Amino acid sequence: MGNFSLADAAVTYLILLASLSVHEWAHAWSAGKLGDNTARMMGRATLNPIPHMDPVGTVLLPAFFLLLSPGGVFFAWAKPVPVNPSNFAKPVRDDILVSMAGPFSNLLLALGAAVLYGLAARFGDPSAFQDLFTKFLLINALLMVFNLIPVPPLDGSHVLRHLVGMKEETYLKFSQWGFLVLLGLLFLTPFPAFLWQGIRFVATLCLSLTQLIAGG
Repeated sequence: MGNFSLADAAVTYLILLASLSVHEWAHAWSAGKLGDNTARMMGRATLNPIPHMDPVGTVLLPAFFLLLSPGGVFFAWAKPVPVNPSNFAKPVRDDILVSMAGPFSNLLLALGAAVLYGLAARFGDPSAFQDLFTKFLLINALLMVFNLIPVPPLDGSHVLRHLVGMKEETYLKFSQWGFLVLLGLLFLTPFPAFLWQGIRFVATLCLSLTQLIAGG
């Protein structure tokens, strides 16, 4: 991101916080629509970032990475939204839908930003907002792709669990080691290269939409 400053870190963090809040709200909203009001009763069906913030994952680690990492690379998460699948009419289908609602919300945010930037480029000069648009696009592409990783507690693990017919007990045992498995994938294997390819694919899709709307 070039010369990284405190202002850059603050803007990046605010975009991250807003994007995480939409992600968690999408889980809570979709769960409520499918019959489970657990998240709503616990105050999580809101775009207010405070109920979604995890002291470590949403505050300390992002601040550490954004302030000390030369490129503004960060590692962050919000508090998981509580969901009770037993309240769903179709537990397997609805659990998958609720799990995918979060990543899908980030895709919609990225596409929405692409549409707005494309319209701005078509009718004016949005170059002053290019850096902001890039940050917003990459953060939401990252949140979407990262949460599709099929390792607990990430959203993709729910899909994998149902696809392979994993028992609840087995999934809970897997979840106990999920964070360590995730750290191993990110820091001890070439997996981040594949992750980055996914992020680039989403970003390229959005940029293509921007160019199409802009008339380029």
